[in-house]
Amino acid sequence: MSSTVSKKVRTVLGDITSDELGFTYSHEHLFAVPPSSQKDRDLELSDYDKSLEELVSFKSAGGQTLVEASTIDYGRNASAYKKMALASGVNVVCTTGFNKQIYYPLWVSEKSIEEIADLMIRDIEVGIDGTEVKAGFLKTGSYYNLIHPLEEKVTHAVALAYKKTGAPIWVHTEVGTMGLEMVELLEKDGVPLQDVAIGHLDRNCDPFYLLSIAKKGVYVQFDGPGKVKYYPDSTRIEMLKILRDAGYLNQILISGDMGRASYLKAYGGGPGFEFIIKKFIPRMLAEGFTENEIKTIFYDNPKRWLARF
Repeated sequence: MSSTVSKKVRTVLGDITSDELGFTYSHEHLFAVPPSSQKDRDLELSDYDKSLEELVSFKSAGGQTLVEASTIDYGRNASAYKKMALASGVNVVCTTGFNKQIYYPLWVSEKSIEEIADLMIRDIEVGIDGTEVKAGFLKTGSYYNLIHPLEEKVTHAVALAYKKTGAPIWVHTEVGTMGLEMVELLEKDGVPLQDVAIGHLDRNCDPFYLLSIAKKGVYVQFDGPGKVKYYPDSTRIEMLKILRDAGYLNQILISGDMGRASYLKAYGGGPGFEFIIKKFIPRMLAEGFTENEIKTIFYDNPKRWLARF
């Protein structure tokens, strides 16, 4: 595993030392506009003032760094992220890459793997969409119980971009499925798995499955606290204990993925960015996690994952 001593984290305002990260949410959305073909407009976060208000609430609750995971195909807005970071004082890390095939623009099928990789490399090394804002991590994803051929193509491009830039990788899974298959795809492409995080895995709280993924050495990300429509938080807590007790505490990431207007207080919804800090972490402590374990999950693990530059 590469050392973070001399490595930096690439934020929308420039590179910072890993020690400057502080308390970190590793997967959120601030400004995102999915394609108009997608009819679920609750996924659209396009009110700058409301998104900034939510970010400021995160800062007020004790948050210091937020990883913004809106992709090229999901209405990413680098200029808005930079403006929000300046206004809030929060470190914002944005991404390059793609979500899942249903959002892809037509040109993904037309361009070569190398051309797609070059675009992501430019986002990381030069800037996004003509700005000086640089991406701090790569993203790819798969669908429910399958990897579409175009998703496999994009994942190969992400592996190429990783080899050129060293940027960390985050992987979308649909309802927590295909996580192991995506890990194996990146592994075959020569990506060191300690630089990879697999997201949405608490949508599939199967101990055997999640332990199999953790054994590969990747970061196991939970990003559903407070979303009881999927599971009560008791299920998440128990699965986190299983991972911890099996020796994988150093591979756990937790965030909220509050990527719907109905999830954000500033947009009139809930539970909002404060939930994990104000309610989920106190519950973790009440149910047997220690302060040092909380620090490992929200400070040390994001630092180790993100500090690659």
